Amino acid sequence: MDLTTIIFAALAVFVCYRLYMVLGTRGGHEPDEQEEPPFSQPAEEVHPTVPEEPVSRTGNEPAWAEPIRDAWPDFRAAEFLNGAKSAYEMIVEAFAGDRLADVKPYLDPGVYRAFEAAVKSRRDAGQTSELSFVGIESASFAGYNVENGMLRITVDFRSDQVRVLRDQKGEIVEGDPNRIDLVRDRWTFARALKSRDPNWILVETGGSAPEVS
Repeated sequence: MDLTTIIFAALAVFVCYRLYMVLGTRGGHEPDEQEEPPFSQPAEEVHPTVPEEPVSRTGNEPAWAEPIRDAWPDFRAAEFLNGAKSAYEMIVEAFAGDRLADVKPYLDPGVYRAFEAAVKSRRDAGQTSELSFVGIESASFAGYNVENGMLRITVDFRSDQVRVLRDQKGEIVEGDPNRIDLVRDRWTFARALKSRDPNWILVETGGSAPEVS
């Protein structure tokens, strides 16, 4: 073995030994229990992120969902609100297009009769409704109650719609095909707590006049 090989071999042994000393063992000075470890951040300087919406004690659901989960542990706020938005758009479009039969399973009988009467009145007057659903700006929780085994949740909707009502001659009675209206509605959905049917039923509607966006 030549001299160069011996030198490199000795150097490799020395480097491995130093790495072992650094990674495999601790230093001779052990901090006592009251000494703060190096590079730690003082507790008073920690600034936890505050969520935009309060969360429940589980940390996974908004605070408003917590009492609902006490009544029905399977409740999921995001899943419910997403379903409510889909139902809202589907029912609004069915009402405007005279297709209430398509959404009848999702309507309380009283709500269905009210919608049906409005559609019949429109038809008897020779009027036609045109609707272009632009999108939902927001769907927010507005309240809940549990009574006689039924869970009811109220949601406030803000949506953008183009709505036009025409007479028999095609003349515009209400609305503007070139204008997007901001529509506010407050709807209440319900389901039996012990039901295995995942669908909610629309049991109450309300709203205000549209605002021009």
